[in-house]
Amino acid sequence: MKFFLLSAFLCINMSTYCQDTLTIKDISAAERVIGLQFKQAERDSLFDDVQNSVKEYNKMRQYKLDNSVPLSTWQTPVLPGMQFNSKQDRVTWNIPNNITIPKNKNELAFYSVLELACLIKNKKISSVELTKFFIERLKKYGDTLQCVISITETIAMQQAEQADAEIAVGKYRGPLHGIPYGLKDLFAVKGTKTTWGAAPYKDQRIEEDAFVYTKLKEAGAVLVAKFTLGALAMGDYWYGGRTKNPWNLQRGSSGSSAGSTAATIAGLVPFAIGTETWGSIISPATNCGATGLRPTFGSTSRTGAMALSYSLDKIGPICRSAEDAAIVFNFTHGTDGKDQAAVNMPFNYTGKVDFSKLRIAYAKNYFDRGDTLGNELKVLEVYKKLGAKLIPVDFPDSTVYNFDIMGTIISAECAAQFDEFTRSEMDDVMTRQRKGDWPNQFRSARFIPAVEYINAYRHRYLLMQKVNAVINQYDVFICPTYGGNQVAITNLTGHPALCFPTGFNKNKLPTNITLVGNLYSEATLLAVAKAYQDATDFNKLHPDFFK
Repeated sequence: MKFFLLSAFLCINMSTYCQDTLTIKDISAAERVIGLQFKQAERDSLFDDVQNSVKEYNKMRQYKLDNSVPLSTWQTPVLPGMQFNSKQDRVTWNIPNNITIPKNKNELAFYSVLELACLIKNKKISSVELTKFFIERLKKYGDTLQCVISITETIAMQQAEQADAEIAVGKYRGPLHGIPYGLKDLFAVKGTKTTWGAAPYKDQRIEEDAFVYTKLKEAGAVLVAKFTLGALAMGDYWYGGRTKNPWNLQRGSSGSSAGSTAATIAGLVPFAIGTETWGSIISPATNCGATGLRPTFGSTSRTGAMALSYSLDKIGPICRSAEDAAIVFNFTHGTDGKDQAAVNMPFNYTGKVDFSKLRIAYAKNYFDRGDTLGNELKVLEVYKKLGAKLIPVDFPDSTVYNFDIMGTIISAECAAQFDEFTRSEMDDVMTRQRKGDWPNQFRSARFIPAVEYINAYRHRYLLMQKVNAVINQYDVFICPTYGGNQVAITNLTGHPALCFPTGFNKNKLPTNITLVGNLYSEATLLAVAKAYQDATDFNKLHPDFFK
């Protein structure tokens, strides 16, 4: 009813705003925000109801809601009638046998996961030695990049020693066994700080192990660090500074998976884990030249991760190659049953691709704009040489995305997750207070009408139908990463996306391309990207300062 919508607007700031402060004039002021105009008799009639609603809102605010409390409704990218393969095949990893320790030990920093796995499995280097090597690099370069929140040295050495002991008796868990890595510091790990990159939480400890950390621990991987993220998962500014781009230390890495990306590209870890709500894997991977996988929504349980938006948050690997990303995703996807949006879907990766059997489209409407980089066009040429028959297709954009659906949904959900943060004025402790930063964004989100938020979801459903109708006709869609509204659209629909480096621009910074796939088609995306990376060397180039 109308009075519920009005009451939400008449009591939006602090709990001290009570019914005694309301007047009939407040009703008419709120009408301008919600785009309605009532008659005076209607205002008189609904006023008592609004006052009573405010009483109930104030009662509700007395009960604390931790960030970990989810919604009772769950987003799914699956539309009625969709069917998927449910059989998980055996995935075989071709660990080479001929890898040796380089004369210049620093080159180890940029070995692939499989190369490092060869050294570990064949006892050419111990996990303890490799872990100490990467910890030394973290200590040497972490401050330069401003990418490290904490080095988990005690945990790392315990896990490395355990890995060596297991491998010594023939208990080899697979290609991640004994391999160091880092987590974005919004994942809880017992015995560590989990700061969310924000000053109000810089000493926060959450005595819980996140699902993704548990999965990596089971795979035998070694946690060496927790990395910076933009405060509360926005941008690359955190409470200790700004995370740098390894290719140009005068620039930021972008965010919010800022530290995970910068550290991986600088060779401080072989791989790291990031999250994305709206570009937080894709953006830093693009700017730093990483291979970043944003999986299908719900592919990995978010238990133990800071919640920003329950209908949009996703977890994915940040690596230097598609094959590394495939290995990490293989061991981290799935659900523990606690995140009801997460599912167990098969990941049948082979790394092989027959281009004669794939329908690969490229976003003609994005490429035709004339503002794409030459490197993006060269990507198409590489795929043609590999045997792909590229089909020009307009990616569904302006025809299906006519207003800012993402802005409405993400703003309302993020503000709700940090409701107490705003009401308690904890937001005043945040290091950045610009208009575009979270403190102001959370406040302004209070003015989103409940009806408009719900209707944005209904439009999201229509968007999912329209986008799937196009994407489902193809196996892969090649898109300029920032062509139109692609990043917002595919985050809303839940489709997987994989971005990877394609060269450098005139400023000697990495350029990038994105592959978009069907729901749960990560194996295909990664294989198609691997084919490109096998034919080029862009993902094998590393910033000179960190070699």
